[in-house]
Amino acid sequence: MPIQTNCKIVGKEKIADGIYKFSIKTKEISEIAKPGNFLEIKVSDRLETFLRRPISIYNIDKENEIVEIIFQVKGKGTEILSERKLGEDLNILGPLGNGTFSVKPYKRVAIIGGGIGIYPLYELAKSLKESQVNTYLGFRNKDLVTLEDEFNEVSDKLVITTDDGSYKEKGFAIDFMKNDYEEETFDRIYACGPLPMLKAVQGFAIEKKIPAEISLEERMGCGIGACVGCAVFTKDSEGNQKYKYVCQHGPVFNAKDVII
Repeated sequence: MPIQTNCKIVGKEKIADGIYKFSIKTKEISEIAKPGNFLEIKVSDRLETFLRRPISIYNIDKENEIVEIIFQVKGKGTEILSERKLGEDLNILGPLGNGTFSVKPYKRVAIIGGGIGIYPLYELAKSLKESQVNTYLGFRNKDLVTLEDEFNEVSDKLVITTDDGSYKEKGFAIDFMKNDYEEETFDRIYACGPLPMLKAVQGFAIEKKIPAEISLEERMGCGIGACVGCAVFTKDSEGNQKYKYVCQHGPVFNAKDVII
């Protein structure tokens, strides 16, 4: 059950150009949050930013009662959020999302993310302590590479790619994941990132019959399924199609069930 509460900003860091990490003190949310959950944050009382902004949870620190978020400034709402100061309160609704990543003791898993889609994957990788975790992260260029050290600590293998080859491997993360699959299969694939990447992961997983979970990024105005602004097509085992809402039924879906 999501909680609406005022939470104090106890940490703020600019980790790349236009990308910020906030540490938020909240006993209630930290106790029940899971990998894949997100928060709806009220950024201001201004009319132009009336709707809350959905931000994925990056890290959960239950011991210290903290959840952390990382977001990129992309519009007025996230710009205002980036200007909030240490010690200020944020009005937060969360944790949201009934579709979260499954955390089980698999033998070997692949985690693949692109751009800002890598951030909700960190808590997942951290939680898969009993599995061999291969992580593949793709960025446009060197300046946007973030969290390399953090993912190194929670991954058995980490591959960083850049589209232009300005840092580490040149190319797309999924190609390196496919190469590793040829040597040893994966029990499960988890993915979050741009739609073209998710489509490619979905197609590969279905072709190779690998269970896969993908986290969708959609504009979610309410976070509880009331505004129906984040509807996506899904299909059941018989091929029947119906709408589901990313905020309410996701954001994590079984790759074979969602039409993207």
